Amino acid sequence: MEMNKLTKEEKQTRIKAIVVFFVIAILIRYATNKTGLLSPVSNSFLKTILQGVGPAIGAIVTCYIFKIKTTMTLKGNASSFVLPLVIFWLVPIFALGLFLFFKTGEVSGGILSILIYALFEETGWRGFLQPMLQFLPKFAGIIIVTVMWFVWHLNFELSLSNFIFFLILLAGSWGMRAIANKTHSLIAVSAFHASYDIYAATNSRSIVFDLILALCFVLWILYVIEYRWFKKRVLLDLK
Repeated sequence: MEMNKLTKEEKQTRIKAIVVFFVIAILIRYATNKTGLLSPVSNSFLKTILQGVGPAIGAIVTCYIFKIKTTMTLKGNASSFVLPLVIFWLVPIFALGLFLFFKTGEVSGGILSILIYALFEETGWRGFLQPMLQFLPKFAGIIIVTVMWFVWHLNFELSLSNFIFFLILLAGSWGMRAIANKTHSLIAVSAFHASYDIYAATNSRSIVFDLILALCFVLWILYVIEYRWFKKRVLLDLK
């Protein structure tokens, strides 16, 4: 819906909804990352997931309060939940997990936890906030999402690394906006989001690990561009 077609009440409702969403997301982020709330949680898998749950809870609560229907779903415009789940989640979990197992000798749930963490984030940023700002000019919407996403991390140190991180979020907001508009899939955008987090968080990386992650990224891009081919060639084999 274009800005000039929104009534005054609709504009006010959108602004209120965005404020409520962001306040909830920020408060939960602060509680889970800046206090001792999660200290009793010894499971690193669960702790990682809980640290990113704020945007998802904010989106769900806000949609309930304001009776907002979201356009983003887990499978998006795919005809089956199976294909995007395999392409965006099971392939990296298996390929990267297998590499880490041979390298460290341990089975790690790290890849899965990062994907779930990213899914919770993207439920808020691309699942809720981006559609709410869709009536704005493209660049304005991207900037607003980027700024709110950056602030949500609660890291305000004036440093070069933080400036670079802001630019990374800006590029991510632009790229995942396109992915979200193309696929309408939270599973898809969460995988693209998680690719950066996996790269940044994994200590057992190597050239082989980076190559596997890059190949996963290429596979995802090809899926987004050629979904019909994947549906015809791959989904039939999975049934």
